Amino acid sequence: MGMTFEAVYENGVLRPLESLALPNMQHVLVTISGAPVTPDDVAGYFEPEEWEAAKHDDISLDEVRRALSSINGSLSDAAIASREER
Repeated sequence: MGMTFEAVYENGVLRPLESLALPNMQHVLVTISGAPVTPDDVAGYFEPEEWEAAKHDDISLDEVRRALSSINGSLSDAAIASREER
C-alpha cells in the first residue's frame, strides 16, 4: 500500500493535513521530501545559492527605486520574464 500526503511537523510529531484511512497504531515507513512550493511561497523562486549570494548585496533604497521605475508593465510580468530567461 502506498500513499502520499502532506504533513506538518510540530512539537516532535508529524501531523497529516488530511484524514488517513489507517487503523490506530498502524506502523508505517515514512519518507521525508521537501514540501511543494505554494504560490505565496517566495522561497521557491530562488536557488539556495541565490539566497546566500543575496545576503551580501549592498543595494540602497535609491538603487531599488531607480530599477523599479524602469520597468514597463507589471512587476510580476517582469519577474516571470526574468525567470524564463534563465
